[in-house]
Amino acid sequence: MPARLPDMRASGVFLTICLLAIGAALYVLESARAGVEITQTHVGDSPVTIYDGDGPNVVVAHGFAGSRQMMQGYALTLARAGYRVLAFDFEGHGRHPVPMSGDVTSLDGTTRLLVEQTLSVVDAAGPGPVALLGHSMATDILIRAADAAPQWIGPVVVISAFSQAVDATQPPDMLMITGAWEGGLRAFARKAVAMVDPEAGEGDLATAGEVRRKTVVAPLAEHVGVLHSRLGRAEAVSWLNTAYGREGQVPVPATGPVTLGLLIAIVALARPLSRLLPYAPDPARRALSRAQVAVLLVVPALVAPPLAVLVDPHALPVLVADHLAVHLGLFGLIQLALLWGFGVGFGRLSLPGVLAILIWGLGLFGLALDRYAANFLPIPERMVIMAALSLGAVPFMLADAIVTDGGRAALSRRVLARVAFLASLGFAVALDFEGLFFLIMIAPVIVLFYALFGLVGRWVAQRQGAVAAGVGLGICLAWSLGVSFPMFASG
Repeated sequence: MPARLPDMRASGVFLTICLLAIGAALYVLESARAGVEITQTHVGDSPVTIYDGDGPNVVVAHGFAGSRQMMQGYALTLARAGYRVLAFDFEGHGRHPVPMSGDVTSLDGTTRLLVEQTLSVVDAAGPGPVALLGHSMATDILIRAADAAPQWIGPVVVISAFSQAVDATQPPDMLMITGAWEGGLRAFARKAVAMVDPEAGEGDLATAGEVRRKTVVAPLAEHVGVLHSRLGRAEAVSWLNTAYGREGQVPVPATGPVTLGLLIAIVALARPLSRLLPYAPDPARRALSRAQVAVLLVVPALVAPPLAVLVDPHALPVLVADHLAVHLGLFGLIQLALLWGFGVGFGRLSLPGVLAILIWGLGLFGLALDRYAANFLPIPERMVIMAALSLGAVPFMLADAIVTDGGRAALSRRVLARVAFLASLGFAVALDFEGLFFLIMIAPVIVLFYALFGLVGRWVAQRQGAVAAGVGLGICLAWSLGVSFPMFASG
C-alpha cells in the first residue's frame, strides 16, 4: 500500500488540474452565452436557433458537413452586438430530418433547393433587409440567394467563400473573411475585391457607386479555425454596423481556443478516471513478429478496397456511408481472421470498460462538443445509419485494438496501423474517384478520432483489456460518423 501512495497522490493532483481547467473553460464559454436569449424553433422542416436581439435580423448558415453549432461563435458575437440572429441547419445536416436532394452538379438541382430553403428562413426572419452570414458551402448559397431576392437581403458576410455568382456589382455589399492558411480562397477574395477596385488589396475597402466590398484575413487560421477568429467576428460586427448605421463594438472572447482547451481537458480527465475501473486486463501480451504485423496491415489495405467497391449496397441515405460501413467491416474482419490464423488470442469482453468509454465519449465529451462546437446528438432519422455503421466500425476497432495490443504495442506499430487504413481509403477513392471522392473528407475525422478517442481507449485497455476498448471505440466511431456526415437522397 505505501508504494501506491505516490501514484494515488499524483492521480489526485492530475484529476484536480483537469477539473479546474474544465471549470475555467466552462466559465468562459457560458459567460459568452450569458445575457443572450436563445430559443429553438423550426421554419418548415428547418431547425432554427434564434439568438434574440433588438437590432436587424441576420441569417447564419453553415458549410458542408457543418451545423448551427459550428457557427455559434459568430452568432453569439452578433447577438451580443444587438442583432437578432437566426442560425439554421441545411437539409441533410445537423438535426434537419430531410436529406439533401437534387443533382449536386447542377445549379438547378441541390443548389437551387438550398437557396429556396435559405430564402424561407429569410422570409421567416421578419422585416428586412436581412443580413446574411455563412461559411464555405453556404457562401455560394447565400450569394445566389441575395441575387435572387435583392429586395429582402441587406449586407452579406461570407467566410471562406467561393462562388461563380460574384461579379462587379453582385452582391453590392459584401465582406469576405478567409483564414491565413486558405491560399486558394484568399486568392478568390482578392479577385472579388479587384472586380470593384483593381487597386484594392486585403484589408482595403473597395467602393464603386453603391457597391461596397472588402476582404480580411484571419491570422493563424485554416478552414475550420477561421470560424473562431476573434478578428473575423469583430470585422463582421463592424461591417454590419456600418451598413445599418449602428455604433459600438462588443468584446470578442477567445471561445475557439477555450473550446479546444475544454475538449483536451475532458480527454485528459479520462486518464485518472480510467484508474477507477476494476483491474481485469488481458491475461497475456499479444506477441506478433514483424512479418505477421506486415501481413496484418498490408493484406486488408489491399484486399478490402476492391471488395468494398464491389459489395457497396447503396442503401444508406448518407454520402459514402454504405461504402464506409462495408470497408470498415471488411478491413476489420480480414485482420481478425488473420489474427486467428496466427493463433493470437482475442481475450474476453469486460463490460465495465465498454460502458466507461460510452459514458465518457457519448456523454461527457459528446455533450460538451454538441453544446459548444458541433452537432453530436443524433435525430431519429440517423439512428439506422449509426446502427449500420456500427456493423463495420465495431469489428474494425476490435481488430485495431488487438493488433495494437490495446495501445501497448510500440508507437511505430500503432502509427503504421492507422496509416494502413488511411491508405486503404485512398486506394478505394482511386478505384472509384467520382463515387467515393467524399471519403477524402473522412480521413481528418478518423485521425482526430484516433488522437482523442483512441487515447482514452488505450487507458481503458490498460485496466479492462483490448476487447473492451475495441468494442467501445467501435460504437463511438459509428456514432461520430453517423452524426457528422450529410444525409443525401438522390433524385
